[in-house]
Amino acid sequence: MAALQQRTTDLIRAHEQQVLATWLEGLSQLGLLQDNRVSRREVETQVQEFWRLFVAAMGNDIGNLQGAAWRDIRHFLEDLSRDRVLRGFTSAETATFIFSLKRPLFELLQQGLADSPRELSEQTWTLSELLDLLGLHTVTAFQKTREDVIQRQQEEMLELSTPVVKLWEGVLALPMIGTLDSQRTQVVMESLLQRIVDTGSEIAIIDITGVPTVDTLVAQHLLKTVTAIRLMGADAIISGVRPQIAQTIVHLGLDLQGIVTKANLADALALALKRTGLSVVKAN
Repeated sequence: MAALQQRTTDLIRAHEQQVLATWLEGLSQLGLLQDNRVSRREVETQVQEFWRLFVAAMGNDIGNLQGAAWRDIRHFLEDLSRDRVLRGFTSAETATFIFSLKRPLFELLQQGLADSPRELSEQTWTLSELLDLLGLHTVTAFQKTREDVIQRQQEEMLELSTPVVKLWEGVLALPMIGTLDSQRTQVVMESLLQRIVDTGSEIAIIDITGVPTVDTLVAQHLLKTVTAIRLMGADAIISGVRPQIAQTIVHLGLDLQGIVTKANLADALALALKRTGLSVVKAN
C-alpha cells in the first residue's frame, strides 16, 4: 500500500491551521465540543497532539501501520480510547474523532490537486484508507479496554458477592448467593483460604441458603471448596440445606459423606462454637 505523495504531504503541512479549524468546527457540529463528559480544551489539546503525530508519520508506508513509524500515533489512539471508555463514550463516538478529519482533508485535496484529477483521486483514496485504518485501530483499542473494564467489574462483583465474615474467634462464614460456576468457585476458594490463613480460623461455614438450586456441577464446586478448606487444616460445615436441596442431592446420588451439613446458619454456628469449646446460653 503506497504512502502519500510528497506534494500531498506538503499541501497538508502548508494548510495546517485551515484543516484544524475545519476539523474542530466539524467536531463542534457533532456535539463533541459541547459534551460535558470532556471539556473543549481537552478536545482541542487532543486535536493538536494527534495532528502533530499524524503530520510526522503520514509520509510513511500506510501498509505497515504496525511499524515503528506509526508507534506514537497508535499509542495516542489507545490512550484516547481508554479515556473515552472511562468517560462513558461509545465506540462510534470515539471513532468519530478520527473519521471527522476526512472532510477537511478531502476538501483541501480538492483545492490543491484540482489540476490533476487522476492524482486527486489516487491521493484521496490513499488518505481515506489511512484514516480508516487509524479509525479501526481506535475502535479495536476501545473494545479491548471496555472488555478489560467489564472483566474487572465482574471480578469485583464476584468478590463482593462472596464476602468472608468472621462470626467468632476461629469461626468464619461464607454466605453464598446465586449460582456457582467454575470462575466464582475459584474466587470463593482463594478468598476463603486466604482468610483462613490470615485469621488462623479452625472452622469455616459455607452457607448456601441463597443458592437457588444444587446440581451435580454445583455440588462438585462445593466439594472442591470443602477439600481445599481441609487441606488448610480447618473443618467445613455446609449450612442452608433446605428440603428441596436435600431431595435434589439424594436424587442425583451425590456423595456428601463426611461433610457436615446443617439446615440453617444458626445451627451451623452453634455446632462450630461447640467444637471450639464454647456454648450459647440465654441470660437470666
